[in-house]
Parts: sequence; structure tokens; C-alpha cells
Amino acid sequence: MSASLGEWLGSLAPLEPAERRLLVCAWAGRGVELDPDEAKGALRRAELLLAAGGDPHRAVELHGRAVTALAGDLDTPTAREQLTAGLRALRDEAGGSPAALEAVEELLADPALAWQCYAASLLVAGAE
Repeated sequence: MSASLGEWLGSLAPLEPAERRLLVCAWAGRGVELDPDEAKGALRRAELLLAAGGDPHRAVELHGRAVTALAGDLDTPTAREQLTAGLRALRDEAGGSPAALEAVEELLADPALAWQCYAASLLVAGAE
């Protein structure tokens, strides 16, 4: 494990479990290959749903309309397999961080939660 990855994994410990899951999926999802045009359109629609709720800068809700719509728009068996592969790779590296390992194991055990967290991470990144 590289020192920077190990440090990053260790930095997850003080976070709330929901934040840890989101960050783990953001990292694990780096290898998910999405069609750029489809992803851009899906993100735009999700951002509009977020804005339609009142404040476009409010916190992203894991099971809110915007994240759920984005997760549905981007969901393919191949993309889910790629996310799972990223989570497995991270699990192999997370042994030194019990908090990170717990988040990875939870996400591997619940693929629907993992996909929802991945979509939320995309929306958060897109909204910044």
C-alpha cells in the first residue's frame, strides 16, 4: 500500500459511517467507465432535481430524488461490476484501517447501497 493511500484510509476513521461510505465509493469508482455524454446529461438532470427542491447547494441526500435518479440513469451491469472491482481492490489495501475496511465490507455486502453511494459521490463532485 502506498503511504498516501494508507494515510488517506487512516483519515477516514473520525468520519461518520455515511461519509466514509461515500468517500470509499468515490475512490473505488475511479475505474468505472461511464459514457461521458450520458454521464454529463444524467448529472445535469440530477442537479436540476436538487435545485428543484429549493436550495441547489443543500447537502446531497443519499436516498433523495437527485441521487436516486442519477443512480438509475447510470446503472449498468458493467458499471456495477467495475465498482465492485474497485471496492475489492480497496479492501485489499484497507487492512491497516479498521474504519475503512468496515466501510468497504459493508458496501461489498450491499451492492445497491454501494451504487447509491457512488452516484452520490458523483453528484457531490459535480456540484462543487
